[in-house]
Amino acid sequence: MSREEDSELLKEIGMDRIPDLVYMHLRDLWAVDGLYYLGIEKRFGTEAATEIDAEVWKVMGKIEARRLKKFLGLGDDLDSMIKGLKYSGWAMDLEDKEWSKKDDSVLLRITDCRIQNTRLKKGLEVFPCKKVRWGFLKSFAKEFNEDIEVKCHKCPPDRIDDGKWCKWEFRMRD
Repeated sequence: MSREEDSELLKEIGMDRIPDLVYMHLRDLWAVDGLYYLGIEKRFGTEAATEIDAEVWKVMGKIEARRLKKFLGLGDDLDSMIKGLKYSGWAMDLEDKEWSKKDDSVLLRITDCRIQNTRLKKGLEVFPCKKVRWGFLKSFAKEFNEDIEVKCHKCPPDRIDDGKWCKWEFRMRD
């Protein structure tokens, strides 16, 4: 089947249902990521699984940023990077996220994390995702502009005490 035939196939389901298909595939990709992580964690431990996951997501941040920047025709400023991040596979289907602009920075809060909640429901410990997410976000930002800083205010394994899982800040370096 050619790309044109695939495009026609997509049109059959109707343009109004394309977002649902995209979200379904995003969740499928997150499921694969989680299953790989759990498999590595079971065999080699949490530390090894987290190291491997961090390496993969760091490279993925660069790849995804480069592709989105080109696809969306984005520039190299902070607003362009944030727009690209909003379209990323990492951020797009996070249900409970809050974006806010504060002075010369943009804050992202994850208020309810599906990944962490799923682990807790399965009786697993909280995933120490700070290293993984920070690597992804820094490489994503760097692909837009070397002067975009990513600051982590809070992310597991940091203590979660106000009902919000993570808080990230993005700004241009002075």
